[in-house]
Amino acid sequence: MTKASFRDELVHVSALQEYVYCPRRYYYQRYQDQIGTTYELVDGRSKHAAQSRRGGWTTERYFRSDSLGLHGKIDLIESDRGTLTPIERKRAESGDYYPSDEVQIAAYCMLLEDAIDEAVNVGYIYLYSTDERHAIHITGKHRSAVQTIIDRIRSMSINSIPSFTNNTNKCNGCSAREYCMPAETAQLEPERARGTGWEDHP
Repeated sequence: MTKASFRDELVHVSALQEYVYCPRRYYYQRYQDQIGTTYELVDGRSKHAAQSRRGGWTTERYFRSDSLGLHGKIDLIESDRGTLTPIERKRAESGDYYPSDEVQIAAYCMLLEDAIDEAVNVGYIYLYSTDERHAIHITGKHRSAVQTIIDRIRSMSINSIPSFTNNTNKCNGCSAREYCMPAETAQLEPERARGTGWEDHP
């Protein structure tokens, strides 16, 4: 792989989380750079910037792996008697983390173990809203999910827009909604929204 192709070939870890949340939203982000800047995004970046200057941890370290096809920046790496553990911080107003967050921390564990050539089977998700962190034990299922999503992202095409999410709740606060237009599409082209939950949306 050449340096010129690096950015196109490797998938950023944050893209995995975006894709799990909604492939269609990720499509607009990737090809049209049109998801906007939400309050949640600005607030999250502010919290990350403030927290990155605390404590004695290794903070915001960048990793890349050609063999995994992945790159990204880990928020924190905790070292306990030589054991390195990645930590991903989330705003989490709901007070809980999501499956997409588990995929993200699994990807960071895989990146870290590729870099240090040692198994990294645990990562933490820290929630600002509760000031708690949750240990995620990385399983074969997590690793398989990461690789499957990398493959799906790599196979995406600008000419093939993913279907609407079948969880309409995800659309309520989505900054890509004005481009995605699920409700408008359901009214004007109901066949394209069939089976998504939007076909019956008022």
